[in-house]
Amino acid sequence: MPYMPKLKSLLADRGVAFRQAFVTTSLCAPSRASLLTGQYAHNHMVRSNQLPEGGEEVFAAAGHESSNVAIWLKAAGYRTILIGKYINAYPTGSPLYEPPGWDDWHADFAPAGEPDSGNYLDWILNDNGVLSRSSGGQDDYLTDVLTKRAVSAIQQAAAGTQPFFLYLAPPNPHTPALRPIRYSATFGDLQAPRTPSFNEFDLSNEPAWLRDYQPFTDGDIRRLDELYRDRLASMLPVDDMIEQVVETLQAAGKLDSTYVVFSSDNGFLIGPHRFPHGKGAAFEESIRVPLVVRGPGVPPGQTQDALVLNIDMAPTLAAWARASTPEVDGRSLDVLLKGSTPADWRKDFLVEHWQNVSDPDDPSKLRGGIPTHAAVRTQTAKYVEYVTGETEFYDLVRDPFELDNVASSVAASAIQPLQVRLPVLKACRGSTCRN
Repeated sequence: MPYMPKLKSLLADRGVAFRQAFVTTSLCAPSRASLLTGQYAHNHMVRSNQLPEGGEEVFAAAGHESSNVAIWLKAAGYRTILIGKYINAYPTGSPLYEPPGWDDWHADFAPAGEPDSGNYLDWILNDNGVLSRSSGGQDDYLTDVLTKRAVSAIQQAAAGTQPFFLYLAPPNPHTPALRPIRYSATFGDLQAPRTPSFNEFDLSNEPAWLRDYQPFTDGDIRRLDELYRDRLASMLPVDDMIEQVVETLQAAGKLDSTYVVFSSDNGFLIGPHRFPHGKGAAFEESIRVPLVVRGPGVPPGQTQDALVLNIDMAPTLAAWARASTPEVDGRSLDVLLKGSTPADWRKDFLVEHWQNVSDPDDPSKLRGGIPTHAAVRTQTAKYVEYVTGETEFYDLVRDPFELDNVASSVAASAIQPLQVRLPVLKACRGSTCRN
């Protein structure tokens, strides 16, 4: 965010930045499902990006395409618009498929047989049932194409009397974080942050999956620095997108009556704990996300330190739209945006991750990766339990970079409340998840 001046001047300086915003599952499809439903992954059941545990097919099979924030807002009289990424593995059937609840649909996906991410120059868009395909050139850089779709959609919606909801989801900075040519020379001397945990020297008290990583070579570090620079440069067209969206709302006379929200579906590690790059872990870099909101009644230039989650987004949007919803796990952020923190606001939250099964008939056969785990995170501590039986405990006040796993040595009085709390959160639903 410090390298996105338009985000700062147009959103953060004009609204509230949440300094403790998190996702509850640090992976694309589960997190997006939580954004759309207001539910933890153990309730919406999208646990991975692909079958058998996740992706758009699981989202649909669980009934969420007939009950999500678009459905709720449409029922409240809103015009609903999706532009960009929907749920991983979309479309699982016909490429012309449009889920219910969306009036204006511009979902992107990669050509058949290719990964469903990183498709900056090679993409297909379902534009309201008509397929558009990129030329493969820089003129069709996906984020710029999505920006044009957004400007047009806002202008069209603003010309009517119906309120509108726009879900705008570019791929940036997803690996391979392809930057447009106009930003090819930026950030040439920056390095990935050399936090105390970068290329961590001693992993002896960490779980086995992490101990398997070897110290970085000089070549590894050069590649991580290149990825870091590419990710930053790939966010500059998103900064341009923010500017054009705000300017279009202003020109249409809608900016003062519109909430604008900026966030992400997961964090990302580049080098901490010898983790080369990626997500899915319970570490802070993986679960923390930006969250900035400007809009009617939101005080400018403020920060908020309450624990807020991606499961709070759907109930917040519903509250703004005065839309009816089923019971959800999150709660509206509207009260926080007005400057107060209720006494019963959450003091902790659940982090969940599932290792994807490679053979649905034999769940013991797992793909490589981070083992299934769950964690409880408070304002000052984090406790993690892995399916392997391993545990982690970090004192985030004394050890903010999570260098010292003291699960085996910390006082019982510190760890036992979290050991008791974790299974409660893992089984929570609706109101029992909220405080």
